[in-house]
Amino acid sequence: MSTASPLARSALNTTEQDDGYGYNANVFPEKESQMVKVVSLIEQTGFIPKELVQNEVSWFYNNLGIDDYYFVLESVETIANHVMSLYGAKMLAYTRNENALDVKLEKEDDDSSVYIHSSKPGVTESQGPQYEKKIDEKYLDSSTAACAYRVESYRSSGPALNGVTPDLRSYFVTKCQFVNPNPSPEEMEDITRVADKGFLRKATDHTLRLYSKVMHNVLQRKGPVIEMYEVPGKRERRLIIGYQQRSTTSFFSAMSDLYHFYGLFSTRKYVEQFSNGVTILGLYLNPVPNSSQIPIEQSIHQVIKETSLIFCLPSTPFQYLFQTNQLSLQEAVYGYVGWIFSQHFLNRLGKEYLSLTNILDARNPIHEEVLSKMKKRLRQDTFTREYILDIIKRYPDLIKLLYANFAHVHYVNQRESNMPPTISYQRLTRLETLTNEELSQKIRSLTSNAHEQVVFESFLTFNKHVLKTNFYQPTKVALSFRLDPGFLPEIEYPTKLYGMFLVVGSEFRGFHLRFRDVSRGGIRIIRSRNREAYSINQRTLFDENYALSATQQRKNKDIPEGGSKGTILLDIDQQDKPRQAFEKYVDSVLDLLIVGQTPGIKERLVDLVGKPEILFFGPDEGTADYMDWASQHARSRGASFWKAFTTGKSQSLGGIPHDTYGMTTRSVHQYVLGIYRKLGLKEEECTKLQTGGPDGDLGSNEIKISKDKTIAIVDGSGVLYDRQGIDRTELERLATERRMINAFDVSKLSSEGFRVLLEDNNVKLFDGTVVENGFQFRNTFHTNPLAQATVFVPCGGRPESVDLYNVNKLIDSGNGQSLFKYVVEGANLFFTQEARLRLEKAGVVIFKDASANKGGVTSSSLEVLAALAFNDQEFDEHMCVKDGKVPAFYEAYVKEVQATIERNAAIEFEALWREHKKTGIPISVLSDELSVAIVQLQEQLQGTTLWDNVALRHAVLERAFPKLLLDKLGLDQLIARIPESYVRAIFGAYLASQFVYEFGAQPDHFAFFDFMRQRYYNEAN
Repeated sequence: MSTASPLARSALNTTEQDDGYGYNANVFPEKESQMVKVVSLIEQTGFIPKELVQNEVSWFYNNLGIDDYYFVLESVETIANHVMSLYGAKMLAYTRNENALDVKLEKEDDDSSVYIHSSKPGVTESQGPQYEKKIDEKYLDSSTAACAYRVESYRSSGPALNGVTPDLRSYFVTKCQFVNPNPSPEEMEDITRVADKGFLRKATDHTLRLYSKVMHNVLQRKGPVIEMYEVPGKRERRLIIGYQQRSTTSFFSAMSDLYHFYGLFSTRKYVEQFSNGVTILGLYLNPVPNSSQIPIEQSIHQVIKETSLIFCLPSTPFQYLFQTNQLSLQEAVYGYVGWIFSQHFLNRLGKEYLSLTNILDARNPIHEEVLSKMKKRLRQDTFTREYILDIIKRYPDLIKLLYANFAHVHYVNQRESNMPPTISYQRLTRLETLTNEELSQKIRSLTSNAHEQVVFESFLTFNKHVLKTNFYQPTKVALSFRLDPGFLPEIEYPTKLYGMFLVVGSEFRGFHLRFRDVSRGGIRIIRSRNREAYSINQRTLFDENYALSATQQRKNKDIPEGGSKGTILLDIDQQDKPRQAFEKYVDSVLDLLIVGQTPGIKERLVDLVGKPEILFFGPDEGTADYMDWASQHARSRGASFWKAFTTGKSQSLGGIPHDTYGMTTRSVHQYVLGIYRKLGLKEEECTKLQTGGPDGDLGSNEIKISKDKTIAIVDGSGVLYDRQGIDRTELERLATERRMINAFDVSKLSSEGFRVLLEDNNVKLFDGTVVENGFQFRNTFHTNPLAQATVFVPCGGRPESVDLYNVNKLIDSGNGQSLFKYVVEGANLFFTQEARLRLEKAGVVIFKDASANKGGVTSSSLEVLAALAFNDQEFDEHMCVKDGKVPAFYEAYVKEVQATIERNAAIEFEALWREHKKTGIPISVLSDELSVAIVQLQEQLQGTTLWDNVALRHAVLERAFPKLLLDKLGLDQLIARIPESYVRAIFGAYLASQFVYEFGAQPDHFAFFDFMRQRYYNEAN
């Protein structure tokens, strides 16, 4: 094939005629002269009898209907080879007495590729040579503005020759040459500036207008954007689908499966790329000849409805059941979601585990951790995800019945509208309608053993607990399900969740869990280094999310919001798409939060929750840079709560960045300083180990705010160590630049220092120790004798890095001393509770995450409060930093937030220290007891008559609200603007926290009366 295809494309004459379909036809003026050269070359080979060559070449050029684009792209040599290949295929068909050709012609190079194969209308891509799948994988799924490919595909059917009828499908893939590969913001919606030059030569003015409209809509939302047009005088329909590049995979080939399923075939297809990041797919669809008499309007309508399902999940393990017509697309996708649900919630621990929990004391931390480890092992060994999948695939008829049970609740009955019933609704009405009990009986009768039964029972559990879903909405980018968490066994999840979301996308799966209606917490991206790590992360995803949410619930004791957390687990093959996954996660959750407000959604959504819900998102691992987008996207989706939807936003959007102002670190460091103060230690003389490096929020600010002698830092790149103390100037440089320790200038290390990176192997340290594997060394360094220091401050690291099985390495370091005298847990869940208690028993002073790491949540809460208090104009004036100019209110408010964080941390530290000295109860236990006492009292106070005492209510709120907001807006204005449920939560949280910190978790019966009388009643009266 010629490598000069960009030049060859300029030979096309696209102005002589218009085919009426939106693209000017390809006309190659040099076609006749090229044909003469092909005849001459074939005659020289002698493969075809000389008297037949002219006839064969003429048939190839003029009767097969191959688009002229082919003859422009291909060299004479390639065309001659293809003619001879086709002649050979005809001879083979003749000898076998077959009336169809089996043609497979392909040619690939860097700039363009051509594929031609036999293809009868209605035969799916999956039944052929799967060129479309190859085009997806090789050219489309990885398309970017820097390297993108456009596709043209044509169906041709020429007259029979020797009884053989050629039905051919051709694909032409060419590398894009954009007018402007890097468009300015002003050019982003100008199709003449962002399009491929070849497309602009071929597209009619009508097509440019249509594509411009679709492009505009794609840039405004996450897609897909779908438009349908009738072709005048024909049954043909033109379907145009726009979406953002790299936002889905295998979409081109998956769409073929979809329209073939509904009795349609395409005459032509186009994939156009634009340098602004938009992809547009154009399909020209017709009913398959002699197929079922389904009106094309119904078939097209069903394809439009289900396009977003293909977009969300273009390829699943159940795809073949759809391709072979055993399941509809909706049923196949439902089966995939049910498989994911089963992996996480299948009741697979067995009676033996339940019996063991009754024997052991689950409140005993040792027993609790042993049970937790056993639970993970049982789940891993009993029902693997592969085993569950194998079971589900055996019973497509059960998937149909379970899907019908799900759909009868959540599929809106179209008989209530003026639209004719869709094909999927008609199919649904033909399925057997069973009650839950009848369906359970059906499962028992059709399955062959207890394992199969319990798998499908989990599907029924899923159906019973879905409260609303975007499954049937036509503009979704991922599937989201609001679930009633009541199915969770109390013995495994003792603290009851209030709300639960499951989100499934092509790049990820995720959860969002919250313990109260008004709750807030961060969204975390979870990556996997390899398939083994992914398998572990997948198994522990929900339990990790639950534990993080529970920790957040305890941390949030000082603020009105309850604890929540979101997790997004990237699929093992999608580790480079955290942003795409986050954006889809947010958009699909918004589908369920702003029911009836979403532009483009024409069908109502079944909502069994029965009342509006608002979620508050915050930054966490891997998502700090995405908060701006989420806030603005909520605004573009019409969410009334957009200002408060995310915290940690940029200052230009009214956010108070935790890293810029060291909000989280201010709380953590108060505990470090508190220890030094109580024990009379000088910070400058104390040594420290820190996990979580200078590239992170908590780690960088811990370096900046502290004055100790840091001997070791462990981060994502490796281990940095210096027994003499790491050079602080160099550390502060990295912290300021937010870079990992792999950027540390090793010339600054002393003779007793080293740096071992993940990729390093067989490194000899200053003491003669040889590090065989840098990755393993990094993961276990916090238990290494070299790590011995006065204080350990984990600012990052995976949950349960220290547990029952390795905590002894911290207690007995080989010289009879603990590795650390003091621990302040900045990173969430770095220690298990049993590990903390073992350390305390050995004399280590440890403050757990739920107490120490609450500065960020306090800052975020006060950021939300300002967003709720100000109207849009006031918020823009007082809270948004513009062109580097910081509003006076913002500057003062940040200082008030910092002071509040330090005050709350100091108050809790004093309470824990006091109660520990008085009772001897471990601080790790006291921390939980104080948290639980505050949370319980807070909820009780909101429901008492204290709230009805207006004077008392105002007296409390005058102290609870930030002084600056009170001065700016006044108490009455604040109460009027902020939702009452939120104000009640402020009232309860302030009273409960102040009381418990002063009187402890178990005060005497009259303590609260004295507290209220001394603090508030005199003032209120």
